[in-house]
Amino acid sequence: MIKSSVDPECTGQFSQLFLDYIKEKPQLSPFFNVFPHIKNFEPLIKGRNFNEHAREVLSKALERQYDGLQISELTLNQINSLRQANTFTVTTGHQLNLFTGPMYFIYKIVSTINLAEKLKSAYPDYHFVPVYWMATEDHDFDEINYFKLDGKKYQWNTAQSGPVGDFQLDQSFKNFFQEIAHFLPDFFKEAYQNSEKLSQAVRKYVHYLFEHKGLLIVDGNDSSLKALFSQVIREDLFSHIPHEMVKSQTEELEKLGYKSQIFPREINLFYMEKGLRERIEKDKHGSFNVLNTDLVFSKKEIEELIERSSEKFSPNVVLRPLYQEMILPNLAYLGGPAEVVYWLQLKPVFDHFGIQFPTLLPRNFAMILDAAIQRKISKLGLKDIELFQSVEDWKKQFLLEHASFDLALTEEKVTLSKIFDEAGEKAVSLDQTLDGAFKAAKVRASKILEQLTGKVRKAEERRQAVHIRQRQEIQDYINPGGSPQERVENFMRFYLGNQQFIDELFELFDPLDFSYLILKENYG
Repeated sequence: MIKSSVDPECTGQFSQLFLDYIKEKPQLSPFFNVFPHIKNFEPLIKGRNFNEHAREVLSKALERQYDGLQISELTLNQINSLRQANTFTVTTGHQLNLFTGPMYFIYKIVSTINLAEKLKSAYPDYHFVPVYWMATEDHDFDEINYFKLDGKKYQWNTAQSGPVGDFQLDQSFKNFFQEIAHFLPDFFKEAYQNSEKLSQAVRKYVHYLFEHKGLLIVDGNDSSLKALFSQVIREDLFSHIPHEMVKSQTEELEKLGYKSQIFPREINLFYMEKGLRERIEKDKHGSFNVLNTDLVFSKKEIEELIERSSEKFSPNVVLRPLYQEMILPNLAYLGGPAEVVYWLQLKPVFDHFGIQFPTLLPRNFAMILDAAIQRKISKLGLKDIELFQSVEDWKKQFLLEHASFDLALTEEKVTLSKIFDEAGEKAVSLDQTLDGAFKAAKVRASKILEQLTGKVRKAEERRQAVHIRQRQEIQDYINPGGSPQERVENFMRFYLGNQQFIDELFELFDPLDFSYLILKENYG
């Protein structure tokens, strides 16, 4: 593939807050630590205090999580390296999408691995480990229970509930799997057919795709890791400090005219166990209730629960980033545009708990054009930036440029107006009352001519029907169902015909280039 790029702003896909962030607008500097220039990683490295105990807890947790999975010496070395004071991580996170879900899941991980490689070159005295954070605790299964390929949606329906990482690959999944097994690559078959639950399958397929690049996969749903987070759990439950801080930061962003991405609650924790993940709320009597259940805890009882079973507390979107940074020696987080934006609401919480705020990088954004669609684009003479223009706007411009005559009938309208004006002047010299009649007639005639321009335009559309249809086909390809390709299509759309697809992405992506990439398959 070859690549070109456009300014993200021209795509119409990003919020103003995101665009202003990547443009380094000065008014946003209080909302983050340092901007992700390669030189700015030096103060991040020096400022990232991550003690020996936390490193040991993390390494042992990963050894348990990888137990039973055949791993290479590279993976083992990556895990062991986390015990060393000169090792740091760069991280991305995502839900447990079925069969990777939309393509940007792959883009996130490729961007993260490439950043680690770039940092190794810039700072050879340190070691950098790319990390994929599995959102095993997420309970919104409707967001991940399907994938789309070549315009068709494949969906797993199950009555299971609670954290999706614990979902069993039961008979309902086996029935679903049977319907799609005929086109799946072998590594997907191995991952899902030899796993009991969803988190195991996701770890296996991500491991297969990226182990050779040194990626580590972290599951935050771990009792030893949650124990490192216990102080935050207490402060969120009892003093609601994160709520107040995020609320204040959000208000400051809103004063600048930006919209909020997330909304903090007084308590930003869920109670979690197998089959259950529900919000915790404090009632007027001081008890802690688990919504949609009969579970109620006194202050003493919930303090005891934190002490003995911190894994039962699951952070929501407000606290999850802080949890991640408390258990990883992390320097950078790579996410989508919505993720980057909501992290900007969180910096005061990090400051309060004495945790360094990581630098925020948008993952690479890309659109892939196959040979067939490139031919259609070439026939229409579309430039890269014109691919993001609406079909309707393009059509108006195209018809004006290619019509055999002026579709607006501009000259005819001027002539008609002149005829009525001149005739009216002559008539008024005979009878003043004719002035209104001629003006009314001029309006009626102008409306008739305007109606005719619509008919002329429709006729020209019919004459150009082939070109207009081709432009619509291009639109449907790059924005299937009205959403960007990377947010809809599964990577198998390109991988099944080119198993070097991901390797090519590594060559084409630059994690410090925040432009929107257009990747074109080679064709003769």
